[in-house]
Amino acid sequence: MTIKHLKSICILFTLFALVWSPLSSVNAQNLETRIDSLLLTVFKDKNGPGAVFMVAKDGKPIYRKAFGKANIELDVDLTPDNVFQLESMTKQFTAIAILQLAEQGKLELKAPIVSYIPDYPAGDKITIHHLLTHTSGIKDFTKMKSLSKIAQQDLSPKELVDFFKNEQVDFAPGEKFEYNNSGYAVLGYIIELVSGETYEHYINKNIFDRAGMKHSSYANDIAVMPKRAYGYRKNDEGYVNKNKISFSIPFSSGSLMSTVDDMLQWQEALNKNTLVSANTINKAFATYQLNNGEALAYGYGWHLKALNGIPVREHGGSIFGFKTMGVYIPSADIYVIGLSNCDCNSPTQVTRDVAALVLKAFAK
Repeated sequence: MTIKHLKSICILFTLFALVWSPLSSVNAQNLETRIDSLLLTVFKDKNGPGAVFMVAKDGKPIYRKAFGKANIELDVDLTPDNVFQLESMTKQFTAIAILQLAEQGKLELKAPIVSYIPDYPAGDKITIHHLLTHTSGIKDFTKMKSLSKIAQQDLSPKELVDFFKNEQVDFAPGEKFEYNNSGYAVLGYIIELVSGETYEHYINKNIFDRAGMKHSSYANDIAVMPKRAYGYRKNDEGYVNKNKISFSIPFSSGSLMSTVDDMLQWQEALNKNTLVSANTINKAFATYQLNNGEALAYGYGWHLKALNGIPVREHGGSIFGFKTMGVYIPSADIYVIGLSNCDCNSPTQVTRDVAALVLKAFAK
C-alpha cells in the first residue's frame, strides 16, 4: 500500500468520524452556550453561592461547569470538583444497599419489618417494599413539630426510629403514595441490623469503593474535607451560613456527600450492573401499584417520570444549605446532575430543562 493510499484512508476515517461523532464541534459549542444560558438564569450571582452541573452522554462528560462561590467568606470560587451534600439523593444508595442484601438472601423485600425490628408498631403489616416505595403510611418525622428538639442531637439509628415509630400511621400500607423520610430511616436501621455494620461503613465498602466513588462519604461538618462546598441560605439581609443539623437525623434518607464526577461513576455502576445483577436492578425501576391497582410513579429510590414523553429516572434533594437534582434518560444514556450550595436556589427544574435540551440536540 502506497503512502498516497494511506493518506486517502486517513482522510476517509477523519471524515467518517466527523459525520458520526455525537455532535460536531460547532453544534457542541452551540449546545454549551444554550446550557450556559439556561443555568445562568438561576445561578447568576457570581459573588454568591452557586452550583456545579454535569451533562454526560454514553458515560462521558460533555458539559461540566461551576457557577458562584464554594465559600463566600474566603472568596473561593466553586469548581466542578467540589463536594456537596446530596440530601435525598441519598435514598438511591439506601435502596441499592437493600437490594444488595436481598440479592444475598439476607432479607426479603416482601417481608414485614417486624422480621427485623420486632417491636415496631404495625410492623406486621408494613413491608420493606412499602418503605422503598413511600407507601408505608408511617408518619414522616420531618413533618413532626417536635423535630426541632432533636435536630442537633446525635442519635443512634434506633433512637431516631424510636422518635417516630409510635406515631399514628397516616394511612394503611399500600393505600397511597406519600413521600416519606421516616421509611428510608427505617431502611437504614434495617441495613445495620442485617449486615452487622454501620450504615456509613456499609455504603463506603459496598457502594462507594466498588463504584470507584473516591470523593463520596457520609456527611460530616467536623472533619477536614478537601474541596468542600459550604452551604448557605438567604434571608432579608443577604446570604448567611446554613442552619446546623446533626447528620444522624437525615441519616439514610439524606446524609451522603459526593461530587458530580462521582455521581457519574454511580450512574455507570448502575448501568453496568457493578453493584447488583441486572435482574435485581430492574426491581428499582419497575412500575409498582397501590392496593387499588393505581400505578406508582416511584420505584425504589427513584421517581419514574417522563420528559417530553420519554421515560426518565430522577431524584432531587433539599436540606439546610443545599439542593440537588439528577435526571437520567435511559433510552439516550443521558445523565444530568446539578448540585447547589444554597437552599435559596433550586436546580430541580433547570436540570430537567437541560436534560430536555440535550435530548433534543442528540435526537437530530
